[in-house]
Amino acid sequence: FIYVTHDQIEAMTMGTRIVVMKDGFMQQVDTPINLYDYPINQFVAGFIGTPQMNFFTGVLTGTKNEVYVEFGMEKIRLPKEKVALICNLDKYLNTGREIVFGIRPEDIYDEEEIVAAAKEGVIEVKVDVVEALGSETLLYCKTRKEDSGEEKSIADDVSDLVAKVNSRSETKRDMTVKVVIDLEHCHLFDKETEITILARSEEGKA
Repeated sequence: FIYVTHDQIEAMTMGTRIVVMKDGFMQQVDTPINLYDYPINQFVAGFIGTPQMNFFTGVLTGTKNEVYVEFGMEKIRLPKEKVALICNLDKYLNTGREIVFGIRPEDIYDEEEIVAAAKEGVIEVKVDVVEALGSETLLYCKTRKEDSGEEKSIADDVSDLVAKVNSRSETKRDMTVKVVIDLEHCHLFDKETEITILARSEEGKA
């Protein structure tokens, strides 16, 4: 086992099983790939990966055959395969109980051909900063939010979505563009408990 603290994330490449700790308490013991794909809670999800996972507070709406996650001004239909993994769907669907929708920066795409071909998961963002890193490019963006009419402070008026895109991306600062979220790799957490509400498999829901 390797015990990982936030400043020792590089140690993950050395171990076959990792223990993620927070405030002296064990959060999850798993393989590196499972920590990445199946974080048990929001802390582990944000702990693994650079930049960290994007998080949005929202709700689940729709029917059992068509479940949507709504956050800000966005409404995205979840794939049926993902819906099938939600534990206790009745607890969240159309109840107003808040969830946290998570998506990793590397699971967001800005290529025109991908956006044009996408049937689900397309959202509109305003690009604040473009950070070209050579092998990849980071886009710091704002998602659409309802305008309350109140003047926003600097603390409130910040980027809330980071996308890790192709190094040859043509997206520029101050552009309003559409990006595609890979919903097969999205994450859902209970807002109050911060625990994942997704099972690893349909059999695992029990």
